[in-house]
Amino acid sequence: MRLERPLAWLLMLLGLVIAIPEPLAEEGAGAEVWMVSFDGALGPAAGDLIVRSIANAQAAGAVALIIQMDTPGGLDKAMRDVVKAILSADIVVISFVHPDGARAASAGTYIAYASHISAMSPATNIGSSTPVNIAPTPSIPGEPDEKGEVRPAPQDAMMKKIVNDAVAYLQGLAELRGRNIEWAEETVREGANLRASAALAKNVIDLIAKDIPTLLAAVDGREIELPNRTVTLDVAGARVVLVETDWRHELLEVITDPSIAYGLLIFGVYALILEFYNPGMVFPAVVGVICLLLGAYGMQMLPVNYAGLALMVVGIGMMVGEAFTPTLGALGVAGVVAFVMGSIMLMDTQQPGYEVPILIIAAFAVTSAALTLFTVGAAVRARNQEVVTGKDAMVGKQAEALEDFESQGRVRAFGEIWQAESTKPVKEQAVLKIVAVEGLILKVQPEDG
Repeated sequence: MRLERPLAWLLMLLGLVIAIPEPLAEEGAGAEVWMVSFDGALGPAAGDLIVRSIANAQAAGAVALIIQMDTPGGLDKAMRDVVKAILSADIVVISFVHPDGARAASAGTYIAYASHISAMSPATNIGSSTPVNIAPTPSIPGEPDEKGEVRPAPQDAMMKKIVNDAVAYLQGLAELRGRNIEWAEETVREGANLRASAALAKNVIDLIAKDIPTLLAAVDGREIELPNRTVTLDVAGARVVLVETDWRHELLEVITDPSIAYGLLIFGVYALILEFYNPGMVFPAVVGVICLLLGAYGMQMLPVNYAGLALMVVGIGMMVGEAFTPTLGALGVAGVVAFVMGSIMLMDTQQPGYEVPILIIAAFAVTSAALTLFTVGAAVRARNQEVVTGKDAMVGKQAEALEDFESQGRVRAFGEIWQAESTKPVKEQAVLKIVAVEGLILKVQPEDG
């Protein structure tokens, strides 16, 4: 009874603490600047983290968000999602190529151009923004027209469309932020790259800073135009809040790894095949469905070549067909070949880190081929084995007559009493041979001797 009143006060206090909303950060001494960083290729996981960080920082009342990056580039879709989030943000977004030795190549250049303020550390570089998936493609000469002019071949025409689209996109960002438009075209068409000092001199970036405090001191007092308002930054001495990764980011980072997504798909298919072989186990079916869903979700966020995916499905279907209707290896071998070709074609990009390693493809191919050979061998052995069940297994076995009979009578076979028919007279306790089985009647004849 003595604990009731203190417990009630404690619950009320907890209720008040929970009910009190967290105060929004104000500019000046109490201002907050959020910072999200990513190191490596810009993929679906990193892109999602940046987009959510912009929205959360804006909702929390932060003064600005710093995107600290060191990236060789990334996927076009992830980059465009980040750029769209920056352009529509009602908060100042600062891109910062940091630490020393970092780079903002390819997709990083677009993010730097889209940011309200773009900064770099002294020993960093920016550029090389040519789309990677078309850079190594050989040029195919076209046929001359009536005027003698050589028109680009279809492949060249597609390459030019992609390059022109990238140039216009980066130039649009340069025009919006008042940065170097000419260099924007140069870095896409020629893969130009600049060190930090040259980037500042050519108006590609806004400033050079050695660390976060120096960066905040340099941008303090600047006027920035946002979509709906103009703000004056008051961030000198602001508290920097580092955005921590959460379970969603970690999950996306795992399942959007091409090797992991690829393995989940294959493992899910194998688990379902095991369930079909042994109905009622349930566990393989549950694991298989979960793996297939996770793999499919990861794949749909990656640049997948659907022709390669279709070849993989056809190959797996052939291997499954070999398991259920053995063709002495014909379907199995064709399935393995289709599976390997589809796996090689699966990723429609040459970005580093977004290709399925050939060793993983080889491992799955060898495993699938081994399973196919095992299935074929088991089928051949089963075909050559003596039949041990059913009517065929009863023919040729012996029975004992339980009575004298001319054409029909009772016999004992396999520990049971059967009705039997014979074309010859049978004596009681005679040893008979089963020559056929018709329904529940045994066709017998006396054993010779």
